[in-house]
Amino acid sequence: MSQALFGLFFVFLAAGMPIFVVLGLTAAVLLAADGSSLLLLAQKVLDELNSELLMALPFFGMAAVFMQRGGIAGALIDVSAAWMGRLPGGLGVVAVAGCTIFAAIAGSSVATALAMGTILVPAMVARGYPASFSTALIGTGGTLGILIPPSLPLILFAIIAEQSVPRLFLAGVVPGVLQALLLIAFVIWTARRKGYPPEPPMSRAAFIRVNLRALPAFSVPAIVAVGIYGGFVTVTEAAVLAALVAMLVGMLVYRGFTLRQAPGVMGQAVRSAASIMVIIAMALAFGHWVTESGVPAAVVDFVTANELEPWQFLLAINLLLLILGMFLEVASIILIAVPILLPVVTALGIDPIHFAIVIVVNMEIALLTPPVGLNLYVLSSISKVPVSEVIRGVWPFIGLFAVYLALITYIPELSLWLPNLVYGN
Repeated sequence: MSQALFGLFFVFLAAGMPIFVVLGLTAAVLLAADGSSLLLLAQKVLDELNSELLMALPFFGMAAVFMQRGGIAGALIDVSAAWMGRLPGGLGVVAVAGCTIFAAIAGSSVATALAMGTILVPAMVARGYPASFSTALIGTGGTLGILIPPSLPLILFAIIAEQSVPRLFLAGVVPGVLQALLLIAFVIWTARRKGYPPEPPMSRAAFIRVNLRALPAFSVPAIVAVGIYGGFVTVTEAAVLAALVAMLVGMLVYRGFTLRQAPGVMGQAVRSAASIMVIIAMALAFGHWVTESGVPAAVVDFVTANELEPWQFLLAINLLLLILGMFLEVASIILIAVPILLPVVTALGIDPIHFAIVIVVNMEIALLTPPVGLNLYVLSSISKVPVSEVIRGVWPFIGLFAVYLALITYIPELSLWLPNLVYGN
């Protein structure tokens, strides 16, 4: 039956169907073939969706849209330029710093790349940076949106694997900072070779003014961090507060949209959230069949019979996820792969928190790899740079990511040190 699973899945995918249709249709056909009632399947999906933690996803998605439309990105770019613009390749460094800060607010890679790219790609091209380098850099920096908390994929992992969201969020901090530092180092090295200029100096008065103007933008990550880690609010309550504050800051402080335009912005946010929930619903249906079919147990038996070491298993999984990432959307991969792989992870003694970060870093690479890499198309769309040119510019960053993925995979302390420090082993 597993052969039928993969056969049906890829036939539907090759036919060009949307991923949520592929998942739902595959699950329906396989469950019908097993003699299971589709009514029971629908009830199962509704039960799974009736989750308080799952409600955090649409609200964090709304917060990302409010910040993207609300002018918050400009304030973050200005404050990044004030602190880091004088480094070689200053505007490229600012792009990485801006993506890092925005990621700590948005929880979405596409929203981060879109918000930063709209402003920075034209500015970088005007300063003499090649369009391929500019778009690839911001596309790569934008992937931090799914690693640095609040991360929507980490919330999904927490729901499926029944892990602590605060621990998962903290596990993404050190890898996220390391990724940002690697990108900054790469930008500085490239700038010295290519002669990309630093940004002009800023007066003391302008420096103070820019920092003061950015303070309201930092209120959103502050609310999320203090609320969750201080134990004042749940993750879902923090998501609701983040969406509300992002809307008010974007509308009243930075005036990115007016009260009259607010319903339209809210509609965009709801559509964004709805698309995520539809994919999750169909993936849950698919995952239900996978679990009932015995596929996870078969994978455990295979790994045990072949006496795979943890490092060998992680290497194989990295290769598998990189291939899947070329064709599938991030949430779909997590919802399909985690129920199958988690029993093996447990059997091999691999920490699920560490495994979650390994998966998310793979998904970061997936956002950059053709033919489905979403960040490539987002940057191409907003910059009017051909996708082929964006892809040409992104290959050096994928090489850098391969080294970074190896570090994250085989040095678990990078992921586990901070959550263990805060919450204990």
